[in-house]
Amino acid sequence: MAVQLDQRLLEILACPSPDHAPLRVGSPDDPGADALTCTSCGRSFPVVDGVPVLLLDEATEPGGAPPDEK
Repeated sequence: MAVQLDQRLLEILACPSPDHAPLRVGSPDDPGADALTCTSCGRSFPVVDGVPVLLLDEATEPGGAPPDEK
């Protein structure tokens, strides 16, 4: 199911990486994924129960690499 966020909220949200680029709905491989993807670095951030998890440790790197385990 695709992410359903208020358009005004989506315009405010930005990637937490230093460049703070805008986010778009979906992932590169699945536009309907429950994720937000950075338009600059390509990281995908999960959306859990309608809440974006904008933590770099939880992001999926471009190319589908999962976050590093610590």
